[in-house]
Amino acid sequence: MARARSRYAPDRGLTGRMVTTMFLIGLLYVVFVGVLLAALRGSWPIILIITGGLFIAQFWFSDRIAAYGMGASEVTPEQAPELHGTIDRICALADMPKPKVAIAESDVPNAFATGRSEKTALVCATTGLLRRLEPEELEGVLAHEMSHVAHRDVAVMTIASFLGVLAGIITRIALWGGFARSRPGNDPAGILLLLIPLISAVVYAISFLLTRLLSRYRELSADRAAALLTGRPSALASALTKVSGQMARIPTEDLRKAEPYNAFYFMPAFSAKESLGRLFSSHPTLEQRLDQLSRISTDLSR
Repeated sequence: MARARSRYAPDRGLTGRMVTTMFLIGLLYVVFVGVLLAALRGSWPIILIITGGLFIAQFWFSDRIAAYGMGASEVTPEQAPELHGTIDRICALADMPKPKVAIAESDVPNAFATGRSEKTALVCATTGLLRRLEPEELEGVLAHEMSHVAHRDVAVMTIASFLGVLAGIITRIALWGGFARSRPGNDPAGILLLLIPLISAVVYAISFLLTRLLSRYRELSADRAAALLTGRPSALASALTKVSGQMARIPTEDLRKAEPYNAFYFMPAFSAKESLGRLFSSHPTLEQRLDQLSRISTDLSR
């Protein structure tokens, strides 16, 4: 699924997980819509229009919505020469077309990539990250984000996360429009209609677990690919350590604003040290990431 001419190291494990996730999500999607059609037989045209419309909107616009929500503003080489210069070097190393380059005004030290393809890709760094990292550390972080673009896992994550959102929306529609009029004692369809919240909860839980499992692996894959491309795993490890340490110094209010977008970020932001979000994090632990980079450094030194 990665571009053939990209010099990022291919990852068969990531490709296999993306294919498996998409297959299971697709199967879950078919089952979910089938149950809705059986429960709401008279409303099947509306269901198909809504689900189809939401899927198209999610695929075409979710990356723009996410970039907007995270405050990304595209910048020119004149406005951010060092950032553009780093992206140019990575593109030359990877033999990739240059993505759009953006900066987000936030003290939270982070970076992210969005886009359905290389043509629509955008790579963004926050002002907090640019202020704190050395040039070689920044290069490691941006190489990590460019790996997401090269391997196409950004697009897969966007599609994979759609079903959970759809389950919640359809449930609200069913609750608002059908439950008050249903009579489960006399109508089998009414019984099925009452099961929609339970079915939606199961669908959401499975979708959530699938995307989390894929997300954690893809972050390790991006770390590995960036380290191999730049040849400096120690620089990426230094950036990870520095960013993780700085998170504790960021105001809680700023971290809470960033938390909804953790799946996109280079390093997740948590508003509390014991946040429940850590249990369901979209990223592997810092120790796992540093351990992998240490092994790569040892292999490269040989």
